Amino acid sequence: MQVKGIARDTLDFILEASRSMAPEEFAGLLQEKDGIITEVLILPGTESSDTSAVLRLYMMPNMKATGSVHSHPGHNRSPSEADLHLFSKTGNCHIIVGKPYSRQSWTCYDRKGKIRDLPVLNIEFEEDEEI
Repeated sequence: MQVKGIARDTLDFILEASRSMAPEEFAGLLQEKDGIITEVLILPGTESSDTSAVLRLYMMPNMKATGSVHSHPGHNRSPSEADLHLFSKTGNCHIIVGKPYSRQSWTCYDRKGKIRDLPVLNIEFEEDEEI
């Protein structure tokens, strides 16, 4: 499915998680519903430091990731070689967040590391039914 955008609440979660993890990197996988990124999956065993975050992709449940998200501890939001390697394995929509972790300090890339447009959408989430 073609990704049409990211829910504002999802982006705000990413920014807050990145801010609270600093100076260590925050990392997760993105999931979409009906073409809109609405969830961030935090994998068990993810390791974070002030220079990297390691996602244990083998811990991913049996579902498809739309892409990835992670923070950089500084202002540079350009993907590293390790980032590009991850991008090639996990979808086509990858967000890197940098300081000051605001709505203006993130960039979305495709699987090859080229900047792509990702509109922020005001989406009302439906309440999940209790099981």
